[in-house]
Amino acid sequence: MTCESAQAPAAGAASPPRRRAAGETVRETEVWRALDAVTDPELDEPLTEMGFIEAVEVDAAGGVTVRFRLPTYWCSPNFAFLMAEGIREAVAGLGWPASIAVRLEDHLCAAEMNAAVDAGRSFAEALAEFGQTEAGGGGAADLAEVREKFERKAFEKRQEAVLLGLRARGFTPADLAAMTLGQLDLAAFDAPEAAKQAPRYRSLLVSRGLARAPGDHAFPDPDGAPLTVEGYAARMSALRAVRINMEFGGALCRGLRENRYREAAAPAKGCGGEPTLADFIEGRVPLPVGAR
Repeated sequence: MTCESAQAPAAGAASPPRRRAAGETVRETEVWRALDAVTDPELDEPLTEMGFIEAVEVDAAGGVTVRFRLPTYWCSPNFAFLMAEGIREAVAGLGWPASIAVRLEDHLCAAEMNAAVDAGRSFAEALAEFGQTEAGGGGAADLAEVREKFERKAFEKRQEAVLLGLRARGFTPADLAAMTLGQLDLAAFDAPEAAKQAPRYRSLLVSRGLARAPGDHAFPDPDGAPLTVEGYAARMSALRAVRINMEFGGALCRGLRENRYREAAAPAKGCGGEPTLADFIEGRVPLPVGAR
């Protein structure tokens, strides 16, 4: 089993390209690269960088299995479902997989989620038998509102990174207020985070219908209101608040995950280290004599 558990980059730093693991096949590498586009909906960070993707397996027939797990046993089921759907869609986009299995592990709703995603059922159908009814608690409500809420936050986080990158290049608030999509496409960035977020920002800008033609305004808010010189300071303050909130959530998730699955950070028993909780859960520590 291959496992991604590299330490996440510091906030504001672009992530280095993932190295191909020893023994990894070309097709497994293709799947890993496709998964780089799947993000945690609440944090707008790739699941691969968050360390949520545990394994990618491709069998001889071209069937793909992706295993992932989240920081806690009770992570919101609606977020987990969005991630599972995103994983399946990303792998399907490769074109060649003969079959796709997405396996959420170590989660209170794992069985329901996995069966539903395999069958192409909705989130409501997935948890209908689980007795959940409210989206906030992992219920059966439509996910459209959840998707929109977090897409707006992702849009704002990406926009701030691009604006800060342009400011670092010497653009004034007046320049940014007047900038068009065509001009943005020609812009160069020195800051790694701005360079990383620019194409991701443009993707949401276009997919949300906020800008399509080269002459369209480059920096509307999520509702389409254009950036103005007078409103620049207020816009940047609001964007900063969104980013800080998301960065805090990301740091919390990484900390929870590291402490839940210590095998990612510490050697297991038999490799020169003391056994951890994960070693006991995974059955890697023999029972004492007389305890069987």
